[in-house]
Parts: sequence; C-alpha cells; structure tokens
Amino acid sequence: MTTRLLPTFLVLVFLLCAATAWAQPGGDPDLPAEEVDIIKSFDARLGDANRFQLDPSLPPLDTATRRLDYRVFSKTLPVEYLPPKIRPLAMRREKMEEGYDGYVKLGGGFPASFLGQGFYHLGNDETFSLDLFADHHSANNSQNVENQRFSWTTGGVDGTYYFDQGFAVNTKLAYTSDAVFYYGYNEVAEALEETISFDKEEVRQRFGIFDAEASIYNSARTEADFNYHAGFKAYLMNDSYSASRENGFDLRIGGTKWFDDTHPLSIELQTDFTGYDDTEGDQDLNNFFLRPNFTYHAERFRAKVGLNLASNNDIFTFFPDIEVTAVLVEGVVNAYVGTDGTLQKNNFRNLANYNPFISSPLRIRNSLYYRYYGGVKGHVEGIDYDFQASYKAIDDLATFRLLDPFSETPRFDVVYDDGSIITIKGSLTAPLFEGFEIIGAFSQNIYDLDNEEKPWHLPALTVNVGGRYTTLENKLTVRGDFFLENGVPFVNAEGEADNLNALFDVSLGAEYYFSERFGGFVQLNNLANNRRERWFRYPTFGINALAGIMVRF
Repeated sequence: MTTRLLPTFLVLVFLLCAATAWAQPGGDPDLPAEEVDIIKSFDARLGDANRFQLDPSLPPLDTATRRLDYRVFSKTLPVEYLPPKIRPLAMRREKMEEGYDGYVKLGGGFPASFLGQGFYHLGNDETFSLDLFADHHSANNSQNVENQRFSWTTGGVDGTYYFDQGFAVNTKLAYTSDAVFYYGYNEVAEALEETISFDKEEVRQRFGIFDAEASIYNSARTEADFNYHAGFKAYLMNDSYSASRENGFDLRIGGTKWFDDTHPLSIELQTDFTGYDDTEGDQDLNNFFLRPNFTYHAERFRAKVGLNLASNNDIFTFFPDIEVTAVLVEGVVNAYVGTDGTLQKNNFRNLANYNPFISSPLRIRNSLYYRYYGGVKGHVEGIDYDFQASYKAIDDLATFRLLDPFSETPRFDVVYDDGSIITIKGSLTAPLFEGFEIIGAFSQNIYDLDNEEKPWHLPALTVNVGGRYTTLENKLTVRGDFFLENGVPFVNAEGEADNLNALFDVSLGAEYYFSERFGGFVQLNNLANNRRERWFRYPTFGINALAGIMVRF
C-alpha cells in the first residue's frame, strides 16, 4: 500500500579512514576475459558459542552482460540445511606459510588484444591488510569491422585495520575507464548501400568512474550478542561522448541481535542518493529504505518475517520480506516459498552497464516490483541443486529500442513499461570425480507487458554450462564453457517486431604451471564463430583467442 507523507531526512555521515583496497580484478563482463583467483588464508576456528558473524553485502544488480564473457561460474546458489547449528566467528586473516603476496598475468591474442592483471598484498594480516590491484583488457577488430574495438581498465586499493577493541574499519578506492565505440554505422552503411567512415575519436565513448567505499563492523563477538555494520559507497561517473555526469551516495547502517544463539532479529537503514546531469538539466533519484526482519529456526523449518519500507518522492511503499523453508527429506530436499519486493534503480550507471550503446540524455527512474517465488534445493550424492519458479509484477521495466535504425551513430533509448515476468530457473554443481566438476544454470523468462509489443532487447532463455578439470597436482587446469541465449526481440528497419540471431558459443581454456611460480595460459573463445547481435546493428566478435604467462610471488 502507498501513503504520502512529508519528507523526513536523517542525514548520517561517516568519514572512515584507512588505506585501501582489494577488489577482485575481473574484466568487463561482456568481453572475453580470464579469471584470476587470488586465494588467501582464512582461519575457520569456531568461537565458544554457536554463532557467527554476518557481514551483509549489497545484492547483485540485475544486469545482463555487456560483452561476451567466457568463464566458468564461480559457484551456484548456496544450499542451506536446517537448523544452522554452527555460526563461526569472523577471524583475522593470517598469511599461509607457502602463500603468495603477488600475482601478475599478461597475455595477447587476436584480434589485436591485450590482457594484463596484477595484484599485490601488503601489511600484517593480524592487524592490517592492504591490497593493490589493476586489470586491463582491450581488443581491436578494425581490420574486419571498422572501429569494432573496446578498452577496459580498472585499478585501486583496499585496506582493512583490525582494532584490539573488537571492530574493524575497511576502505576501498578504485577508478575504472571503460571505452566503447559506436561501430554500428557499418551495418547502417551496408543497409543503405553507402560508404560511411569515422575516425575512432569520433565514435568513442569513454565512461570514467571513480568509486570510494568505507565501512565499520564488529570483527569479534560482542557481549550483547549483537553484530553491527555501517558504511557508505560513493561514485562519480563521467560520459565523454555527450557530457553527461552522475554521482551516487549509498549509506547503510544495520545490526543483528541473536536470541538463544539461533534466532536473529535484524534491522537496516539505507539512504541511496543519485544525481544525474546532462544537457537537458538535472535529475535526482533518491530512495530511502527501512528493513526490519526476524528469523525463527526450528528443527525442520525456518521462517523469516519482515518488511521493506521504501520511500521515494515522499511516497512510501510497503514491500513484504517473507520466506519459509522446510526440510522434506533430511540432507536431500528442502522446499521454500517466499515473497519480497523493492525499488530498483535505473540510473545512468546501471543502464550503461547493461547496454553500453545507450543514448544520453535519458530519463532515470525506479522499477518497482513485487515477487512471489517457490522452489526446491538440496544435495544428492555430491550434486548441489536449486530450482525455482517466480512471478514478478513490475512497474517501469526498462527495455531498449533503437528509435532511428538508420542513424550514423546508432544509440539506444530507454523505453519503460509496466507488466509481469514469470521466471523458471535452476542451477546445479556436479563433481563427477576427483578434480572434475560440471556447473550448469538456466533461466526462462516469460514477459507480459501492458503497452510494448515485446520486451525489447531483453533475453528470454539463457543456458550456461561449464566444466573444469584440475590434475597433475593442481599444475594443470582445463576449462570448457557452453553458452546459449535466444535472439532478443527488436524493432527492425521496417518498424516491425523481429528477433535477432541467437547466441551459440563454445569456448575452451587451459592453465599450466611449469614451476612453483611461473605458468602459462591459453583461451579460445567463440569456437562456433557466432557473430550474434546482442544489440541491433552491433555484431559481437567472432572467434578470438588469448595466450600468455602467469607469475606469482
């Protein structure tokens, strides 16, 4: 239900200082990139009481890939078994005697690509930890398609200091430069049977993003059996092509009180500010949330009851936060049902991350949704699985449409619409034998929109399957990946609804350490040479490859 109230703002400012930064380096998620796993020691000792430190984190943004990313999934959805009798305390990290403080990965390939990744750890893990990281990936296919190229670079620091009083302070700083090019004019020229050519500077879009984060939390058990956290995330984003700017500030304060070492009562306050500025003026998108909830654990079921009170433009909306999980077959099958909802921001950063060829100026606004879901998950003979069906009623779903298919610099406008989405999805992890694991996931979305004929450029079916085999005393790792996605709907040059070609991709990769510290890698992507158009007028790279060296020290 919705109630209009006068605005009330509680301004909470935390200036938290410390040196900064580990952020896992990883390429921009839609272009081929190698994963880097930096493993650090973690002391998993248990405290005297059966309880554990919860470190809440921001939920992942519901985005799609911007470029093809050929990687095996890092994990499936977690499987929980009731009741959770053990709650480990958060412990200060200690370096492994045979661990490595640094890692460098360098490589190149075709078409004209370069990959560089680096990480270095400093500090005494007992009281202080400081990580430095950098990542770069670029490719240039201009010999085949003029200005089909990209360049993605990020770097930063992440630092944490552990105080003797039982709390810790963390800060992070990072900068990202993401250069994309509007090479869609090549297909426009072919359709018009004309010659269109641009210098790279004329069609280059560069997103520059500066991120800053700081947080404080209890790193040791408190006498009151109460866990707390407070922190903020801020960013500044610039658009070099159309002079658009955006800044954001997201502040969160929360705590959890445990009863009988089993039942948590949690509350979180969030203030999320966004300011967007372009040639047509300024826009603000400010959301406020209050999220209380209580979870009760019994022998064979768990029940969470809570709400998400959201406010935007003096309009308050109540969303449920309810989930019930029951054990059907001990250690094999758990069933769960629930309902939730929230305001999800469609700001410039989120929209450009989803679609790098987006046009600006644009309208930023919230998507409001209620979701009802149910499923089963469990563990059968080493196989973890999770299958779920859900129904989502949504207002202002963001879709993307190329309003002028013959523009010399094709850029997409955001088209909002109300409707509903039925989703059926599942994931599983199957370690078939020692050293070999298969991971798979699928998702099927069924859209029903009020006004638009189709959910423009939103995928309906996605299938990912990956395999990983490690052998020769962990010196050799071989990967294989399969990606399938339906052709997304779009409006063609005749103004009619149509579908682009589908994604069908097979990729292979291998890593081998010739010695304790030195190794090499090779990655072959898109072996089917599928030049699918995820976005109208923008075909993806065909077959491509990377090879290089890895050094740890």
